[in-house]
Amino acid sequence: MRTLITFQNRSVPVYITAENKQPPQKVLRLLTSTLDLKIRKGKSALQKCLNSLISIEIKGSEAILHSYSENDSLALSLY
Repeated sequence: MRTLITFQNRSVPVYITAENKQPPQKVLRLLTSTLDLKIRKGKSALQKCLNSLISIEIKGSEAILHSYSENDSLALSLY
């Protein structure tokens, strides 16, 4: 499933795999609250990734954050 979220005044595509047992609305709510928390209180490497975010892939309970630089991409636990 593909959807868009608004993060830092940008539209970011989010890809959710079929293996997720949670409803997509709950997963997206968890994702946005986690991203908002991490942009405010996260470490500089995480904030650098969030500032250059191009897409998000959700697999199970992890969100893989893809950024412009492949070196800045990382995985983030939602739970």
